[in-house]
Amino acid sequence: MPSNSANPIPRPGFLSTLKSYRHPRVVTMFFFGFSCGLPLLLIFSSLSLWLREAALDRTMVTYFSWAALGYSFKFVWAPLIDKLPLPWLTRRLGRRRGWLLLAQLGVVAAIVGMAMADPSKSLTGMALAAVMLGLLGATQDIVVDAYRIESADQSLQALMASTYIAGYRIGMLAAGAGTLKLAAWFGGEGYSYAAWRDAYLCMALLMGIGIATTLVIREPNQQTKPSAYLANTRDYLRFLALFLLVVVSFVAVFWGSGNLLPVFFPVLAMPDASILTGFLGKAAQLILAVGFALGAARLAVIQGIARQEMVRETYIDPIADFFRRYGRSALLILALIGVYRISDILLSVIANVFYADVGFDKDQIANISKSFGLLMTILGGFLGGMLAQRYGVMPILFTGALLSAVTNLLFVLLAQTGPDIGMLTVVIVADNLSAGIAVAAFVAYLSGLTQISFTASQYAIFSSLMTLIPKFLGGYSGSMVDSIGYSTFFVITALMGIPVLVLVWLARRTDSGRFLSVS
Repeated sequence: MPSNSANPIPRPGFLSTLKSYRHPRVVTMFFFGFSCGLPLLLIFSSLSLWLREAALDRTMVTYFSWAALGYSFKFVWAPLIDKLPLPWLTRRLGRRRGWLLLAQLGVVAAIVGMAMADPSKSLTGMALAAVMLGLLGATQDIVVDAYRIESADQSLQALMASTYIAGYRIGMLAAGAGTLKLAAWFGGEGYSYAAWRDAYLCMALLMGIGIATTLVIREPNQQTKPSAYLANTRDYLRFLALFLLVVVSFVAVFWGSGNLLPVFFPVLAMPDASILTGFLGKAAQLILAVGFALGAARLAVIQGIARQEMVRETYIDPIADFFRRYGRSALLILALIGVYRISDILLSVIANVFYADVGFDKDQIANISKSFGLLMTILGGFLGGMLAQRYGVMPILFTGALLSAVTNLLFVLLAQTGPDIGMLTVVIVADNLSAGIAVAAFVAYLSGLTQISFTASQYAIFSSLMTLIPKFLGGYSGSMVDSIGYSTFFVITALMGIPVLVLVWLARRTDSGRFLSVS
């Protein structure tokens, strides 16, 4: 890795940085961001309101959020996408564009499937279509991430990340507020299946933006080499069988252990069990499930279900390559990835509940968060990209972490002032601006860690690890607030930023940090 100690690279001026936003690869990521942001809220907020209007109870509505679990576990099948060619599509479009077109067409089909399912009559079709949308939406993310990293060098990664974030947020706005506005316009007052159906069909049409982008762009010049072992259809099918066996084993053990562990450890079933007890119980379930899944994979390879060379090349080599390149620093880098966004994600889980408890109504929250919040996130992303290109990724990574922690203290002031619109605006503006800066720098950092031979695999692992710990802890944020109150909770989330700053400072001293200090 090159160092910046001698012959430092001149910092580009702000004017040249602005001009770089016109680069075709940078513009492309805006449209891909829109395409990736669109499916997510069609599973979450928009679908939740549709189901609620269809008279489903809250328990059933929340079950549907599991349809998006594919986004948290996309690293499981990312190696397949990294290595496996597609019949005909790979020859016609290239491996990245072929997978991308297949995923996007699948997203369209899943959205249409949801539109054609009336949840007031049957939930099975809706559930299957929602799960497929989660899996295919996550697959689109995997390919777009790989395309971004492979299509341009490190100097453009921060700018590409910022335009991707801007497009992603606008896609989420279209799928969230846009779907609700369309459903209201088509159906008026009360529940109307036809109104929701037509609104979702409009969202399927909007996916045409991503499909058109895929068809007009060029395939990246450098990308992961295809697997040398997929010489025939039989090997391909055996490898997919191994993949399905591992997934089924993981799911079965995870959910089964949820009922089994309380039998051996009754404290887990106690209604007044502490937050720490609940956290340890879930962690034990996860460890058991991973252990059994790995054991099933090992046994399947021994029995000859899949070729050992294929398994090593697809799953083991990407991890081994990362540890080989970074050595003792690898664990430090993984720790940074795992906790970098813990401060803002942990707070965001309970932010809307906090706004309501303070005394703001839904319209006030929605109007300010969707207008000022969206604008500041996009502005923060562009600003973060420009600053990272000018000053290097690592300094802006540190700045983003610092701002994310400090802005959490503004929530303490809001808790004291009550339902003050001006203060709410300040809090949302500061929070989203700092988040935009931090995410743009962080995506550029993760992109710089990947090896071109394992682009999709390694980035999927990094991005999954990025949200796994914060989202896992976020499930306990409500219990924490009940125990210690909002003000103390917000102070704790701010203090969580201190170890993150230490990890960024230490990571800057590694080879990857020196390489990314000046873009």
